[in-house]
Amino acid sequence: MADRRLKIFHTVARLLNFTKAAEELHMTQPAVTFQIRQLEEQFNTRLFDRTHNKVTLTDVGERMFLYAERILKMYAEMTHSITEMTGDVSGGVTLGASTTIAEYMLPLLIGEFKLKHPDVMISLKESNTDDIVTMVEDNVIDIGIVEGAVSNKNLVVEECKMDQLVVIMPNHHPLAKNDSVHVSDILSHPFISREHGSGTQETITKYVELNSDHGILNICFELSSPEAIKGAVEAGMGLSIVSRATIIKELKLGTLTAVTLSPSLERPFSFVRQRYKFKSRAAEELLGFAKEFCGKM
Repeated sequence: MADRRLKIFHTVARLLNFTKAAEELHMTQPAVTFQIRQLEEQFNTRLFDRTHNKVTLTDVGERMFLYAERILKMYAEMTHSITEMTGDVSGGVTLGASTTIAEYMLPLLIGEFKLKHPDVMISLKESNTDDIVTMVEDNVIDIGIVEGAVSNKNLVVEECKMDQLVVIMPNHHPLAKNDSVHVSDILSHPFISREHGSGTQETITKYVELNSDHGILNICFELSSPEAIKGAVEAGMGLSIVSRATIIKELKLGTLTAVTLSPSLERPFSFVRQRYKFKSRAAEELLGFAKEFCGKM
């Protein structure tokens, strides 16, 4: 196994932040600091400068970082090659997903994947689309699954499926009897919005700008989860626009009404990953399984 201290050093050197490195490594900050000191004592030199709350690499640290990158990459390639020969799929994968996907799509996907590959440990990070894309950029997660468009040319973006968004409202709302509504029909009503940075909210904002003659939504609340939004709508606090995938239970129970938009509003669910990052066998298997899973939805 690649030297643990080398992995710790590489993580600190990449992030230039001991606290963030400790979080990524699932260690305490003192434990990370201790391992770095042990490495510095081994080579009888400083690897980091710590001044004015800022961490930088020394010249020796810069050189070690280059070697650490090569060593860890070769170790990953060796592991990949051997597991291909043995046929075993094991190890860990860090998966990131925006809120709607994490809450309504991934539980079933991960459950079915684990039945097929029980030795793969999946770590899931949930946040909004902007945060997940940043995590992919910063190498915090192996694969991201997000809502809406991603324009970063340094990342590989592959569409998973198209998702329909609909207007939800209390059953007694004046618009509830309509077969469809135009966005201009909802501008005068209180609107419950997702938070800034949400892929859902970015898609809705662009749709309104394109279809409402520069009208704006009458936002009365910003909430960070689909469950909170549905609860607020059921309580009669306003309308909202959500993924149809998030309201299957409510439609079956008859606790709220969903009305399609005219023109219809759709956005992609997409896989996001680094273009040149070496993928472990476990990550490759998970990505392939997820693509197949989405194709059946």
